[in-house]
Amino acid sequence: MDISLSRYQNTSVVQSSSWSLTDVKFYQERHLFYGSNYLLNKPKRRTQLSRISSSFVKQGLHPKPKPKPLKNGHDVVKKETHIEDSSQNLGSSSGLCGQIEKLVLCKRYRDALEMFEILEIECYDDHVGKSTYDALVDACISLKSIRGVKRVFSYMINSGFEPDLYLRNRMLLMHVKCGMMIDARMLFEEMPERNLVSWNTIMAGLVDSREYVDAFRLFLIMWEEQSEASSRTFATMMRASAGLGMISPGQQLHACAIKMDVDQDIFVSCALIDMYSKCGSIEDAQCVFDVMPAKTTVGWNSIIAGYALHGYSEEALDLYYEMQDSGVKMDHFTFSMIVRVCTRLGSLEHAKQAHAGLVRNGFGLDIVANTALVDFYSKWGRIEDARNLFEKMPHKNVISWNALIAGYGNHGQGIEALELFKRMISENMTPNHVTFLAVLSACSYSGLSDQGWEIFESMGTDFKVKPRAMHYACMIELLGHEGLLDEAFALIRDAPFKPTVNMWAALLTACRVHKNLELGKFAAEKIYGMEPEKLSNYVVLLNIYNSCGKRDEAASVFQTLKKKGLRMLPACTWIDVKKQQHMFLSGDKSKSHVQILRNLKKLMLEIVEYGYVPKKSALLPDVDEREEQMSLYHSEKLAVSFGLINTAQSMPLHLVQSHRICDDCHLAVKLIAKATGRVIVVRDASRFHRFADGKCSCGDYW
Repeated sequence: MDISLSRYQNTSVVQSSSWSLTDVKFYQERHLFYGSNYLLNKPKRRTQLSRISSSFVKQGLHPKPKPKPLKNGHDVVKKETHIEDSSQNLGSSSGLCGQIEKLVLCKRYRDALEMFEILEIECYDDHVGKSTYDALVDACISLKSIRGVKRVFSYMINSGFEPDLYLRNRMLLMHVKCGMMIDARMLFEEMPERNLVSWNTIMAGLVDSREYVDAFRLFLIMWEEQSEASSRTFATMMRASAGLGMISPGQQLHACAIKMDVDQDIFVSCALIDMYSKCGSIEDAQCVFDVMPAKTTVGWNSIIAGYALHGYSEEALDLYYEMQDSGVKMDHFTFSMIVRVCTRLGSLEHAKQAHAGLVRNGFGLDIVANTALVDFYSKWGRIEDARNLFEKMPHKNVISWNALIAGYGNHGQGIEALELFKRMISENMTPNHVTFLAVLSACSYSGLSDQGWEIFESMGTDFKVKPRAMHYACMIELLGHEGLLDEAFALIRDAPFKPTVNMWAALLTACRVHKNLELGKFAAEKIYGMEPEKLSNYVVLLNIYNSCGKRDEAASVFQTLKKKGLRMLPACTWIDVKKQQHMFLSGDKSKSHVQILRNLKKLMLEIVEYGYVPKKSALLPDVDEREEQMSLYHSEKLAVSFGLINTAQSMPLHLVQSHRICDDCHLAVKLIAKATGRVIVVRDASRFHRFADGKCSCGDYW
């Protein structure tokens, strides 16, 4: 890898990392995926850990002498254990040491550490041998006990025990697994001898700590000092490449893995799929998946997660059913992932199937999957189901609480959200910044001003959570609900950080609802300046200039749109009916929609009796002028009409809308829900809307 490391020379490995991503300049693009010269020739002299030879920087990577192929990531560990004569000092000790080992064997880790503390205090003459230290390492790792790590390591040093390479590696692993990376790096630096296990352990620790650049530094140093690399090494470094979001080093690692005959290893294949997905190349991820000799559960999960990550929800769902047909066993991660995909698609039937599969396969109590289901049900109008599922969960984490609190907020049930938040505190669950976002949003949606301000002010004082821009946006929205636009603007102006797009957008929404043209224009221009490439910002600004009669400014924005080749696409709405997704475009008058249009016209006549009067475009809409003139043919109205025709009377409708729902459609759907007795759920580009009995959960503020 032609990686420039001049800045790293004469730098101690244990020094704290402060490099930026630009400090690692990876192979130039001209080196093709299977290009030559990826690996360096083995240097004859040993390079010190704190220096890297300039020839390494200049040459590029050439193939090393081909080592024996490694079949899986565990081979190195097995080889290491065999070489280090594991029988030495591993015989069962008598006295306290023997009891400690037996307790660890029975997984009574806390008791084992307590007995070790007795051994420390009473200064027993028991010889603490290799097997006892090995057992204590397991206890410390299982309990993630930093105090235990320090005690065990200190006792070893002070007692004069001289550990062999196996035990040094175990001590290194103990520090890494307990998150003590500064001590781990010092320990690694001081090791008189290292093998592949040592390098893999420290590099994995760095990757887990998101110190990806330092992981690559060590990998390159190792490459000069070691004559081989294992599948575990490649899998670890591919995770580092994914963490950096840089595909080039990942491609080089892929080529190296092929040359060393470890590319078919399941851990390497899954790491490659994950790396290519996170680096933006889902096509390469699919290619790796296609050539996997045995597609395991982890392999399927990796490729499904890759498609979901890139927003290819339908493709992810298709792969899920392919996985089901293949007969591969699904795990809790598979089901929780598909539930999240269904949340994005608004697919109730597919989510219910995943829920049934979760229970059927014995994962009914899994906290991650159940939390995903709570989130799904609460986001798609089934808050009672979400609450029932939440109450049945034997264990809940902060994400579970956040999902249900946010669900109540989305449904306009702010009081219930506040009660749940108080219960969360009373059950000693520590809220995080997402919790406060959920509860403040609930206060904002429900107009609970006093409670919202009380919680906002308590964040830093009572819970030591510093308010972020997202929390300020909630408070701006709360003020906007009450029509306090000057106060909302003052909150933006006095914020302790630079205002974000979401903060200005919250003010813009308030200006639209309360028809404050001048302040709305100011907010729109701010958003336009911060996101000049976002099409909807041009449309907002264009409409506001038209609204206040500034034709020249409107013409200027229109010309900019033309120069950039940007065009507002028609609004699109998806609806899930009988496990099939149907899409409607605004303005679509095709013959296939004759029955839908006939039913829609009938509905529009019916809702006149409930007070419907067509609304003209309100201030600052984010729909273009053509859509204003074809309100009858808006995609959400077409989708609602189709859903009412093709579903049973008791079935709620679930729609996903690509744009913000316009004022006229919002009123029409609200009254259609009342006239037909249906529940209609719409998730638009702005927020969640649950229409029932002539009301909307957003309180007509969106």
